[in-house]
Amino acid sequence: QVQLVESGGGLVQPGGSLRLSCAASGFTFSSYAMIWYRQAPGKERELVAAISSAFGSTNYADSVKGRFTISRDNAKNTVYLQMNSLKPEDTAVYYCRAAGIQVYWGQGTQVTVSS
Repeated sequence: QVQLVESGGGLVQPGGSLRLSCAASGFTFSSYAMIWYRQAPGKERELVAAISSAFGSTNYADSVKGRFTISRDNAKNTVYLQMNSLKPEDTAVYYCRAAGIQVYWGQGTQVTVSS
């Protein structure tokens, strides 16, 4: 059974940091690109960061460049999103997605940036 389980969300003050994790199972994790998306209330889901399967190449939305870092540990079947210098506009539900032969989504984790 395929599973993507996000964790690490929560409430943080502006300027703070969070590290999201997405643990994968049920498919060949190392063969899949992994992508983080987010969706704020009333807005469309948007791509935040992506990392390729083969060489770990990364790509970021302009709004998070220099603040967020995506990484993966193929031995642990886990992708991470390190989020620094968080802003209120980063508040959203964050989802991980596996893209390869098939596409899988996690259930999401809430990130709230507020003082």
